[in-house]
Amino acid sequence: MVTAAERVDVLVVDVANVVGSRPDGWWRDRQGATSRLLHRLASADLAAGRVVVVLEGAARGAAAPTGLEVVEATGSGDDAVAARVLAEHAARQCVRVVTADRGLRARLPSGVSIVGPAWLHRRLVPRPESDRP
Repeated sequence: MVTAAERVDVLVVDVANVVGSRPDGWWRDRQGATSRLLHRLASADLAAGRVVVVLEGAARGAAAPTGLEVVEATGSGDDAVAARVLAEHAARQCVRVVTADRGLRARLPSGVSIVGPAWLHRRLVPRPESDRP
């Protein structure tokens, strides 16, 4: 159960960082692994009004279900995450970012909640057996 204190306006997900946090064969099919994560994100209670996912590199173009805002980074994924977070924060949105990237974390404004991939994985619906390596 999510409490009101846990809710945020916007959850921004560094998808490459989250996908890469589990050694499940994602490197053989980045788009497929990303698409599977996005579908699990769309069905999870993430305590957020909006969920923004940032895709980069080979993961761009992954199939995303409705309900997620997809940002396809044309360059650095970290740059795209930081830019989106700064814009949301400047618009006075309560923002939470999912990343374990220390360099990216250091670039984010104070007042932004930052959690690691484990936080997100605990909130996702378990993967079906057919989706496991």
